[in-house]
Amino acid sequence: MAKYINPYTDFGFKKLFGEEGNKNLLIDFLNQLLPLHHQIADLTFQNVEQLPDTIEERKAFFDIHCKSASGERFIVEMQKAKVDFFKDRALYYLSYPIREQAQRGEWNFELSAIYFIAVLDFWYEPEKIAKFDRYVALKDQYDDPFYDKLGLIFLQMPAFKKTESELETHFDKWAYFLKNLETMEDIPQILNESVFAQAFNTAEVANLSKQQREDYEKSRLSYIGIKQVTETAEKDGVKKGVEKRNLEIAKNLKQMGLSDIDIQKATGLPQEEIQKI
Repeated sequence: MAKYINPYTDFGFKKLFGEEGNKNLLIDFLNQLLPLHHQIADLTFQNVEQLPDTIEERKAFFDIHCKSASGERFIVEMQKAKVDFFKDRALYYLSYPIREQAQRGEWNFELSAIYFIAVLDFWYEPEKIAKFDRYVALKDQYDDPFYDKLGLIFLQMPAFKKTESELETHFDKWAYFLKNLETMEDIPQILNESVFAQAFNTAEVANLSKQQREDYEKSRLSYIGIKQVTETAEKDGVKKGVEKRNLEIAKNLKQMGLSDIDIQKATGLPQEEIQKI
């Protein structure tokens, strides 16, 4: 096993950014992505399972859902493999923190800012035109801001190519850390900062408890399984319908022992369909 955890696994991502004791890491990371007028001073973690309003609607499971002290909401997702309609899924997820702000009685409909941040471990756009970081905001036809309290931020990690000597900003350092953490043996001199010292200490496998190591190993195998199945499907050029292809992937993942939630994240299929397999 590598010295440091893989941050693309569910366990690794939540260990680094989803624990109360490490929320300063999440704050530091998010502040590199957010505009100056929405910088975070403190935050609290929210329930990651969003229940639907009716039994006919489907649930949403977020990797990290948090709220800043000044009221901004953040959904932070680590997406391991390409799924269909990912942009649609992002907008669907954003609907939950919008609706949860509704107030009983008279209400003027004022909303706090909401951001969706996705760290993508795959080529979402064609490699030739892909951007590493993409910030999406609502603008009009004159490219003027229409609404500055809704933002989608996508980090396409395979597109980050900078070497250690090319790192210039604090954001560069975070991207380099996430991209290369699992393969590192020593802490690079350029990451010799207190926030990264904490991140490396958190990520060191030797510092995990026995139960945490077991949980991480399951998460790591789940990550490998999802990547292998989806990459094989792409290489084989599956020409079946989208739903039929996803069902085939789901069956393979089910046989590998992955949880229904992991399979849902990998395929986008409703839980009811996965449970029928």
